[in-house]
Amino acid sequence: MTKFSPQLRFALLGAISLAIWWRPLTTTLVLAANDDQFTHIFLIVPVSAALIFLEWRSVYSAFEPNVPLGSALILLASIIGCFGSFGAGRVSPDVRLSLNMAALVTWWIAAFVFSFGSRIARSLVFPLCFLYWLVPIPEAILSAVVSGLQRSSAWTARELFTAAGVPITQKGVLLYIPQLTIEVAKECSSIRSTLMLVVTSMVLAHLFLRSMSRRILVVLVAIPLSIARNGFRIFALSMLGIHVDPGFLFGSLHHKGGIVFFVLALAALLLLLWLLRWTEDQQSLAPASHLSGA
Repeated sequence: MTKFSPQLRFALLGAISLAIWWRPLTTTLVLAANDDQFTHIFLIVPVSAALIFLEWRSVYSAFEPNVPLGSALILLASIIGCFGSFGAGRVSPDVRLSLNMAALVTWWIAAFVFSFGSRIARSLVFPLCFLYWLVPIPEAILSAVVSGLQRSSAWTARELFTAAGVPITQKGVLLYIPQLTIEVAKECSSIRSTLMLVVTSMVLAHLFLRSMSRRILVVLVAIPLSIARNGFRIFALSMLGIHVDPGFLFGSLHHKGGIVFFVLALAALLLLLWLLRWTEDQQSLAPASHLSGA
């Protein structure tokens, strides 16, 4: 295989991975198509491919296949895959699916290192590792995250009602205000928009920021920002339903208006991104100004 061109080697190894893991891959795609909690999966491969394409010309000069490391990673992917298929009999099907998808992504990264080398892989580490978002989150972890989002959203909404002078009592994910009882159900946890916002924040931070600490900050802020967005959504819909039209509690804005509140959260994230990029630019200009003054 080392006699083939890098592109052909990568294509052959990719074809082998699809032959081995086609069933977990199709199961994951069906899951993403039928469960809102996994919708983000459809974005991962196109975004990763686009990021690699954007940086390809600047990194291809570092082409130097790393067969030993690539082979070691292929072995690691095979071990993960074998454990997911044969050694995880006592775990649930969703965990087996996650293991198999992790094996598939590891194989793809291994194929990339095997074909194009570790130097290029290091330069493209973000779009390559970004592919791990293809791995479905196991149900036990996802349930814990959803429960945390429910409680956090209920608390945020309660604080907004309190700030607005509305008498309110909270019991878990239930909010009691005059004329209305609100339940922050699992469907209202905003897990879908939270994952989408986190994924989006990672891509934007990678594209527009140079500092790793600033990139991490943007991603970390995306989580409480999404919680605040959902709490505001609950507050706004409730107030509109009470004071304007009860139809707001059950209408299209309630069921399909999440995109409106997502855009608001995204706008806040973009503002933070702009501020951090501005501070980076100021820091880079400071040494030049100091030298010119000297």
